[in-house]
Amino acid sequence: MRIMIASDIHGSARWCKLLLESFEDERADRLLLLGDLLYHGPRNSFPDDYAPQKVLAMLNTLAPSLLCVRGNCDSDVDQMVLKFPILAEYGVLTLGKRLVYVTHGHTFNTKKHPPLMPGDILLHGHTHIPAWDDFGDGNLYLNPGSVSLPKGDSVHSYMTLEGATFLWKELGGSVYHRLEA
Repeated sequence: MRIMIASDIHGSARWCKLLLESFEDERADRLLLLGDLLYHGPRNSFPDDYAPQKVLAMLNTLAPSLLCVRGNCDSDVDQMVLKFPILAEYGVLTLGKRLVYVTHGHTFNTKKHPPLMPGDILLHGHTHIPAWDDFGDGNLYLNPGSVSLPKGDSVHSYMTLEGATFLWKELGGSVYHRLEA
């Protein structure tokens, strides 16, 4: 199974459209969204083509393919208009004998991590900066970066997971990092 992983759309119709084009090009089975779907939040500037209603319409067309966790800018009101669940604080995936703990990053992160076993993976967005770092007892911290508002001189990006291979890609599909987990 191929999973595409993205975070922090923040209501940008332009970048959401490009993300969904990449999802189609990737031929991924599922799109895992790490929160902050519709709104920009008080710390961010308005992203290009800020149009939350357009973003929700685009995402709703893919509802059966979407998995999502709640970001700090997501709300109960957002859930009323979205046709897929967005309010889970975290999710878990298995990768062989490893657990992948999936969250947005505002509650659980490398400074305040969930109860991980040695070797487990913490996957979150929130910082808008791609990451592939070791921490703790052989644990990995992975971050796809941001679809619409990249920070730290990073690019508009997402990740894919197939088997045990994570790929970081610019929107449009060019790979800029690879990790075998």
